[in-house]
Amino acid sequence: MHFESPIVRRKSRQIMVGNVAVGGDAPISVQSMTNTETCDVPATVAQIQRLQDAGADIVRVSVPSMDAAEAFGKIRQAVDIPLVADIHFDYRIALRVADLGVDCLRINPGNIGREKRIVAVVDKARDLNIPIRIGVNAGSLEKDLQKKYGEPTPDALVESALRHVEILDKLNFQDFKVSVKASDVFMAVGAYRKLATQIEQPLHLGITEAGGLRAGTVKSSVGLGMLLMEGIGDTIRISLAADPVEEVKVGWDILKSLKLRSKGINFIACPSCSRQNFDVIKTMNELETRLEDIKVPMDVAVIGCVVNGPGEAKEADIGLAGGTPKNLVYVDGEPNSKLEQNNLIDELEQMIRAKAAAKAAEEEKIIAKA
Repeated sequence: MHFESPIVRRKSRQIMVGNVAVGGDAPISVQSMTNTETCDVPATVAQIQRLQDAGADIVRVSVPSMDAAEAFGKIRQAVDIPLVADIHFDYRIALRVADLGVDCLRINPGNIGREKRIVAVVDKARDLNIPIRIGVNAGSLEKDLQKKYGEPTPDALVESALRHVEILDKLNFQDFKVSVKASDVFMAVGAYRKLATQIEQPLHLGITEAGGLRAGTVKSSVGLGMLLMEGIGDTIRISLAADPVEEVKVGWDILKSLKLRSKGINFIACPSCSRQNFDVIKTMNELETRLEDIKVPMDVAVIGCVVNGPGEAKEADIGLAGGTPKNLVYVDGEPNSKLEQNNLIDELEQMIRAKAAAKAAEEEKIIAKA
């Protein structure tokens, strides 16, 4: 199952968020946001490190006050992942975190008051090569747009975004990205589709306030999947009422399903039925938990019967096809060994880890030659 994604991505201007490229031909980056109290520096640092371990490329931190800005500076010194400061209204906070090493400012220029304040923030961002993210949300549209449209609509979201874009255009500042988020899938998709034709900057995708882990994952997968299939989107954040680490996992799973990025194990597993010759669900739960640390891209098939098992197993790096009395394991498409039921999970884990180590070594050789 090794093939390239057929998706042709929208061409966008590339910006740099720290050392992570966003837009252009850069991989679609996965973001999340801390939910700790920012002034609790140890807790926030610990959560950022967990997000980074899970595969986050960029992490956003809310900075609602000057005290939080000072805490942000300490957080910045303690981690090495690009950080975005989430700021609303107070331009002084933006100026302060810029001096403290922020990698991107999430602040809408039209919401920070007089032109002098906007110019101060944009000049600081330009001087320090800090991009800006314009973030429009259906839940916080300007009052005049609410009155004009009667309710949030895709057109209202785009009009709001373009207001902020116009401000940056007038100041000749082009290093920004834009999001037009809504909790309604159709509204968000419609807004992103329209905006994608009107600006050249990268688009940050998200279905905001999507819900809990299960419902939010479904809504985000449907909405972002539609856009990503059309080539729209340069960086994504999955908004879940759950542990932020789950946002990162879901983000990666969406990108992996569309062959847009690869990291870690892509499991192919049957839903299990009465034909299964081992407990597929238990085996999958154990393997997913045990193998989260593997970062090397590889396909692993876990199929419980002999009907679909061999076909799926042959296409994977490692594939398990249930059989009686033993289960056949394929490696790189060839029959390799047969596993007893008793130590099935332990032995399969060992084989997967050995294969991952071999693939990692091969990748290092390729990099060394390049």
